[in-house]
Amino acid sequence: MLEYIHQNLVAGWWFELTLAEQLGNVGSEVGRAVKWHNKNNFKNRNYALDRAFELLDLTILDERWRGVKLKELCRVRELLADTFYGDREYHDTPENLEKYFYQFALAARISI
Repeated sequence: MLEYIHQNLVAGWWFELTLAEQLGNVGSEVGRAVKWHNKNNFKNRNYALDRAFELLDLTILDERWRGVKLKELCRVRELLADTFYGDREYHDTPENLEKYFYQFALAARISI
């Protein structure tokens, strides 16, 4: 059994959230990672990224997002890894990723 940072999410309620809510939560962690990245605090940045990847992986595991949505989720995971840990193959910035995820948080907030 894997050890999760977000143990309570694995118990099931994560899979009751909408896609916008899930990605908005991922975005909160990405926002924290960007903040720490800009302060050159890589320990806290990496911890926030660990949480972001875990939430994104839980989203990818959600059976509701099979098909086209799954492909997009896997692509954004790849982009997140490349932006912070990779060779910047996609030439993206942490701030652009934060803006991408912010749109989901906004959409989730509007739909409440």
